[in-house]
Amino acid sequence: MNILEEIVAHKRKEVAERKELYPTRLLEQSVFFETPTVSFKSYLQRDDLTGIIAEIKRRSPSQGTLHPSVDVEQLSIGYMQAGASALSVLTDEAYFGGSNKDLEVARKFNFCPILRKDFIIDEYQIIEARSIGADVILLIARSLSPEEIARLATFAKSIGLEVLLEVHDEDELKRSLHEKVDVVGVNNRNLDDFSVSIERSHTLAPHIPDEFVKISESGLSSAESIHALKQSGFRGFLIGTSFMKTSQPHRTCARLIQDVKRLAEEA
Repeated sequence: MNILEEIVAHKRKEVAERKELYPTRLLEQSVFFETPTVSFKSYLQRDDLTGIIAEIKRRSPSQGTLHPSVDVEQLSIGYMQAGASALSVLTDEAYFGGSNKDLEVARKFNFCPILRKDFIIDEYQIIEARSIGADVILLIARSLSPEEIARLATFAKSIGLEVLLEVHDEDELKRSLHEKVDVVGVNNRNLDDFSVSIERSHTLAPHIPDEFVKISESGLSSAESIHALKQSGFRGFLIGTSFMKTSQPHRTCARLIQDVKRLAEEA
């Protein structure tokens, strides 16, 4: 069992427990449930932004503890003031140290697209995402069948959420694409051995149809690599670890965004 399979197995137990504690009718009473969402896809395509999706992540299975005592209010505001296009908030507690509360706090203090970064396997989690203020959910092709992706994506769209589909290779891409998907993300990390290769994004880019916005995930830290990915058609760049392992993630984010803008101007 690799780490993704382990996480998904744990998630199934967790979701079953949460259904008992917080029934959907309770989630639907949230103030966020009927609030209009912000389009993740549209923000990534804005020419006045760099496409940086800044992530709030306390720890990860591959990197261990990153920033356990993060102030979500201050960091989320700091990321947006730095010029980030969107926020990504880890809500998985067991493996990443996050919580639904983290996303609710980020939502309260920011008007921008917010991705609920979690391991979605059930419609219940999509209702939950809407209830805590998310605008977009993540579906991981490696942990879901094509039928499950179609069902979950369709449900997400029906309650006003956008869908990010994450793939690792061409086979996953071909069997998982669905018309209800808005954004396709290429994860540069190999979940079997945690190795990272940005070349994975460059290789898959030509195979992603133009109707889907492309983003690259994992292993990104330099303006040069982001500039090169832009040339391959990517509009979004999800960055967590390289920000969160520094003492002031929002300042690290701001410096990177300025470097990306400088390279664009020089090109």
